[in-house]
Amino acid sequence: MSKGLVSLAINDRPGVSEATRLRVLEVADRLGWRPSLPARTLSTSRTYALGLVLRRDLRIVAADPFYPAFMAGIETVLTDEGRVLVLSVVGSAEAEERAYRTFAADRRVDGAFLNDLRHDDHRVDLLRELGIPAVLVGRPDGPAPFPSVVLDDAPGVTAAVHHLVDLGHRAIAHVGGDPALLHARHRRRAFEDAVAARGLVPTAVVDTDFSMAQGASATAALLAGRTRPTAIVYANDPMAIAGLGVLQEAGTQVPDAMSVVGFDGTEMARHTHPPLTTVRSDPQEWGAAAARTLLALTTSGSAASVELPPAQLVVARSTGPAPGPTD
Repeated sequence: MSKGLVSLAINDRPGVSEATRLRVLEVADRLGWRPSLPARTLSTSRTYALGLVLRRDLRIVAADPFYPAFMAGIETVLTDEGRVLVLSVVGSAEAEERAYRTFAADRRVDGAFLNDLRHDDHRVDLLRELGIPAVLVGRPDGPAPFPSVVLDDAPGVTAAVHHLVDLGHRAIAHVGGDPALLHARHRRRAFEDAVAARGLVPTAVVDTDFSMAQGASATAALLAGRTRPTAIVYANDPMAIAGLGVLQEAGTQVPDAMSVVGFDGTEMARHTHPPLTTVRSDPQEWGAAAARTLLALTTSGSAASVELPPAQLVVARSTGPAPGPTD
């Protein structure tokens, strides 16, 4: 068998029968051979890398288990395909744009994951202008030239509100995320709609940057407010866990005096005291689905959008019946 034929088989080029290709790959695997990524890049004009730019405070990224789970999902797909993830964490819109322009100018990635979608997100036009194929992580608020991978937050948030109302709660507050982000708006809207559907109004809605620090300060403000809630629905688990700490330090028993609900269904939510009722998404599967979609887009030129199973409420011991009136 010629070197040229082996090269065609290894690089999945036309001109090789499927039986021959499989035989070459089987022998290569048995010998422990792996292709040289620099050599493949030169011969195919591909980088075999996909990019992810996170415009978030590095402390938030480090503390929020959503990100490692999401990236782990990406890596489970890329590793099997011989690809790598290029990650850039930046602190401003200007730095984010520079990162994308660098990706394009240096031909560093074959495509990018576009996360934390915003209203009229200019990054969509930027990536199209730069010729970088992309997958949108979340539902855009208008037409987009790229496929999206969507996990609907609303059913889980709605179920959380109904769960609390069914337990007798009438004073329910929401500690939300950054209102500039579409997913934070979606969760807030789902909360407000669900409360209204039960004939109630929110006790309070507090916007934050999704950090544990702001989750803690929002909880303290709710405790000190004129109308104190009996239940709080948080926009992510880290803020809910920070809120638990504030409540316990203040001597507010959970769930006897205050019920608490998080969002994301992270592993740490199972190990708080008490274990956290939370709305479970699946960030690892979300990352894997986004990676599969982006790989399809970069290799074939097209890919369909994906709708993942919606978020679901997972009830644990941080929620209970509303406290009765005190004398």
